[in-house]
Amino acid sequence: MSVPYAKGKLAFGFCDTCGQRYDLKDLKIQIVAGRATNIRNCPYCLDKDQPQYFVGRVPINDPIALLNPRPDTAQVVSRELWGWNPVGNNAVYGTGQVGVIQIYLNGVPSPITYSGEM
Repeated sequence: MSVPYAKGKLAFGFCDTCGQRYDLKDLKIQIVAGRATNIRNCPYCLDKDQPQYFVGRVPINDPIALLNPRPDTAQVVSRELWGWNPVGNNAVYGTGQVGVIQIYLNGVPSPITYSGEM
């Protein structure tokens, strides 16, 4: 029959990284790449296991192409741009006439008017 370990309620230990004294129950085992390293660290020195170590362990299926895709029947409408509050927005369409140019600022006609040729 083997002898059990002591409970260690009052035991202390030293952090393997910084060397500070802590209660033994507060020292946690450092995990690297999902494996225990037998290094006990304090809560301040303990590093979380990095997720990039687990790349490739979990199968990922992320297909990009669609099976039997259908074309957009309203292709012209779907390619139009829509703009709101047109100041500085290049998605706004302008209309005009040949011969006279009049500028409106906030719905008020501007005194600048051009008609004729340059």
